[in-house]
Amino acid sequence: MASMNDKDYYAILGVEKDASTEEIRKAFQTKARKLHPDVNKAPDAEERFKEVSEAYAVLSDPDKRKRYDAMRSGSPFAGAGAPYGSPAGGGYADPFGGSPFGWGPFGGGFSGSSRSRQRRSRSYNPRAGADVVYELTLDAQAAAAGTRRGITYQRYATCDVCHGSGSVQAEHPETCPTCGGSGHITVDTGLFGVMMMTCPECEGTGKVVADPCHSCGGSGRTISASEVVVDVPAGSHDGDEVRVGGMGNAGTNGSTAGDFVCRVCVPEERLTRSQASGFNFIGFALPFLVVGLLTRTLASLALLVALPVVVGIFLVVRDGVKARPRWWRNAGIAVANGASNGLMIALVFAMMFSCTSGMGRVGYMGYPYYF
Repeated sequence: MASMNDKDYYAILGVEKDASTEEIRKAFQTKARKLHPDVNKAPDAEERFKEVSEAYAVLSDPDKRKRYDAMRSGSPFAGAGAPYGSPAGGGYADPFGGSPFGWGPFGGGFSGSSRSRQRRSRSYNPRAGADVVYELTLDAQAAAAGTRRGITYQRYATCDVCHGSGSVQAEHPETCPTCGGSGHITVDTGLFGVMMMTCPECEGTGKVVADPCHSCGGSGRTISASEVVVDVPAGSHDGDEVRVGGMGNAGTNGSTAGDFVCRVCVPEERLTRSQASGFNFIGFALPFLVVGLLTRTLASLALLVALPVVVGIFLVVRDGVKARPRWWRNAGIAVANGASNGLMIALVFAMMFSCTSGMGRVGYMGYPYYF
């Protein structure tokens, strides 16, 4: 059997040496479909299928691929691990995590990564669509009076060609021919040993779309521009949300869609980052003030009380104090959060003082002092 150094994994998969992980994945899928023993009855089909799987197992992992390239080039550092700061492993980012858009019209914005891409594979993987979160900035008067806004945005919408199923003609998915429905394949990589990996054909689900839709690639959804009218009720405040059901990202393979969530942003009622930190500092000092008063050690804790308060007041006043009730409500929440952080430390100080006072009356090891 040829060693790993003698095998040209790039040639086995039919890709260039600078091929991306996605190109390697697609090449493996194509080869695996043709060479799978259940499909190809040629005498050498099984052996060739194992060879293709071995090539994919090595080249799809950035660390293994780097070591393989080094061995092929005769580098003396072939056996070394990945350098500090290199990726820990291969794989694909979850294409359904967060919103696929990083922008929004009218001064708003979508949450989530703008790097997310539409899934393109035969995998049959029904998953509910994520919400689309949109921030709508309003002044205090508009929020108090209520308003209606039309918003144009992009989202994953149900595919018009396959109507969301991902398949043009077949009504039901079929068992994955690569893994036989298990969702995993076992590959003997030689130098790296036997390893079990997620099947790249079905992405671990064990099922694939029989005839993937040419428009959506089998996912059942495509990126599309949509419009929605949002009624912001009177008396709204910063952080309030208006939800429109079913107008978020469509689910994959016919699953349910998420919602469109319009988050109201009122700058006059919102704490700046510095102000939130300032109120946290003030809250942090409050437990020490209480402990100092109760234990009559305020003089000893003066620095732990005065310094956070002075810094906190400076950070709050620097960006301007607002005279709106919701602003002060947010300030109170920030103070409470700071107090909860300082409470545990203040209790430790109180226990230390209690122990010290006890030793002053009784003495070390319980022997009394006589004065």
